[in-house]
Amino acid sequence: MAVITAPDKTPPASAPRRERRTVRPLLLNLAALVVGVAVWALATTAHLVDVPGPLSVASRASEMLRDGTLVDDALASLRRVFLGFALGTLLAVPVGFLMGWYPLARALLEPYVQFFRTVPPLAIIPLAIVLMGIGETPKVFVIFLAAFLSSVVAAFQGVVGVDATLINAARVLGARDRVIFLKVVVPAASPFLLVGMRIGLGASWATVVAAELIAADKGLGYEMMHAQTYYDLPTIFVGLITIGLIGLVMDRLLLWAERHLTAWQERR
Repeated sequence: MAVITAPDKTPPASAPRRERRTVRPLLLNLAALVVGVAVWALATTAHLVDVPGPLSVASRASEMLRDGTLVDDALASLRRVFLGFALGTLLAVPVGFLMGWYPLARALLEPYVQFFRTVPPLAIIPLAIVLMGIGETPKVFVIFLAAFLSSVVAAFQGVVGVDATLINAARVLGARDRVIFLKVVVPAASPFLLVGMRIGLGASWATVVAAELIAADKGLGYEMMHAQTYYDLPTIFVGLITIGLIGLVMDRLLLWAERHLTAWQERR
C-alpha cells in the first residue's frame, strides 16, 4: 500500500544563510556609523581637531532645512548630476559596445577615448565656461564627460572580456552575430558596465561640486564656497555630508540594479 506524504514546505537551508548574509552587513554598517559619529564627537569635545561637532552640524542642517536652502541646493546639484550622468551613460553604452565588437570602430575611437581619459574633467571646466558661458550647459557637459569616460571603458572592457568559448558555442549552434551580441555579449558585459556606472557616478559628483565652486548661483558646491568666505565650518560640513548621503543612496540603487540584472553571476 502506497503512503502519500505531504510535500515538504520547509525553506531550503540556503534561505536562512542568505538572510543572515543580508542582515549582518546592515548591522555592521550601522555599528560603523555609530562608532564614526562617536569618535567624531569625542575628538571635537577633547579639542583634538578644530572642527564643529555632530550637534553643531546637526543644528546647522536643521536651520538650512527649515529655510529651504539645503533642499534647493541639493536639488540643483542632483539635477545636474542626474542629467549629465544619464547622458554620459546612454552614449557610453553603444560606443563601448561598438569598440569592443568591431575592430574598425575600436581603431577609430579608442585613441580619442584614451586621450580624453588622461585629461581630468576638472581641467575642462575653464574651457567649458569660456565656450559655453556660466549657465547650466558647461556644468552638465563636464559631468557628462566624466560619466562617459568611466562608463565607455567599462563597456568596452566588458565586451572584449567575454569568454570566447561562449561565443564559439553559440556560433556552433547556428546563432547569428546579432543573436550572439544580444544574448551572450550584452549579458556577459553587464557587470562591467554597472561597475563603470558606479565609478562614473562618483566622478560626476566630484565634477559638479568643482563646477559649482567656480561658477554657480545655487548648489551644494556653491553653498560650501560661500560658507568658506565667512569661515562657516558647520555649513561646509552639512554640504559634505549631504553630498555623501545622496551619493551613497544613488550608489546603493545602482548596486541593487546590479544584483538583480546579474543574478546569474556567482558571488561570494
